[in-house]
Amino acid sequence: MHLPRLLAATLLCTAPTALATDWPAWRGPSGDGHAAAGERAPVKWSETENILWRAPVRGRGHSSPTVVGDRVYLATADAATSEQLVVAYERATGKLLWESVVHRGPLESGNHRNSSPASSTVAWDGERVLINFLHAKAIHTSALDPAGKILWQTRVADYAVHQGFGASPVVHESVVLVAADSRAGGTIAGLERRTGKILWTQPRPKIANYPSLAVVRAAGRTQAVIGGCNLVASFDPLTGKKLWEFEGSTEETVVTAVTDGQRIFVSGGYPKSHTMAVEADGSARIAWQNPTRVYVPAMLVRDGHVYAVLDAGHAVCWKSDTGDELWREKVDKDFYASPVMVGSRIYATSLRGVTSVFEATPQKFSLLAQNQLGDEAFATPAITGGRIYVRAAKKGETRQEFLWCIGEK
Repeated sequence: MHLPRLLAATLLCTAPTALATDWPAWRGPSGDGHAAAGERAPVKWSETENILWRAPVRGRGHSSPTVVGDRVYLATADAATSEQLVVAYERATGKLLWESVVHRGPLESGNHRNSSPASSTVAWDGERVLINFLHAKAIHTSALDPAGKILWQTRVADYAVHQGFGASPVVHESVVLVAADSRAGGTIAGLERRTGKILWTQPRPKIANYPSLAVVRAAGRTQAVIGGCNLVASFDPLTGKKLWEFEGSTEETVVTAVTDGQRIFVSGGYPKSHTMAVEADGSARIAWQNPTRVYVPAMLVRDGHVYAVLDAGHAVCWKSDTGDELWREKVDKDFYASPVMVGSRIYATSLRGVTSVFEATPQKFSLLAQNQLGDEAFATPAITGGRIYVRAAKKGETRQEFLWCIGEK
């Protein structure tokens, strides 16, 4: 266990006070990419307009910002020191409060040029910061206190590195859910969030796959669902009991599943491009499917419609019950970050650091603005408290990542 390097002159060791508009984990307060109800956010910005602060980020990672109380948390990895870390910033100013080394040793990021050793997003459970890292050919989940001290670490599963690893921890009541699909034989696990004790596990096929679990309320019950490995599967998040599973989806996906309360929507991109809706009641009935490639960016569901930003750059709207396509429009190209929805507006950040803001209704697509920050972006923005938190890199002789806070001045 490594003690953190505390960088603040003074640091409160109590838990940050939670706010109604926090962004506490991957995909936000409701786990589906939607900002809190009534949330607002700027539409236009640049590196000199509507920037409240900018903070350098040590190393590299695709971890998205987690915003809780007066803190912003990120996971990152520093190749120069062979360290995987969690870092904390002051929400109001961007001041670096602390950085905590979670693992030391050779960094493993896989065989994909765009992979990173810190792609999992931090989760906040009300008392602890939780993070997954691939380290020493295994997936480890760690818990830190609000001052950066490591409370526990659990080795969840062996992991055969292919393209990399990026599944984020998901908090549900007293349990932390971890997905670790790989060619070593996958595992889905439920850990006691207070101690890190493994409460249950479910075996998975020996297939490379990358999504985070999604906890959804669908077909009248709470389910932890996941696509990929040529399956769509559902589990009881507290006990691990398999609720249903059937063949579908495709082999590899990165997309976190979403629901409209009746159907589960999953998609993937290898070896085939495939998007589908399955009934959430376990009947194994496919509501609809199509050969659209939504491989990495997760989808959004709102008022009976599914919105997606394809990896190649088109935005699309489907009816959630039939899959009928209502519109498809070119936005940009090369998307790895997932779109975020604020009311009827979607914020989608491309690889080149451009966030496109568009009005998305079943009737039409309407582009409102395109805003450049940095030169390269993989992380999904967090939108909370009227501000947007964006992790992006400036490329030059030396690549440098930054965390930007966008807000109307």
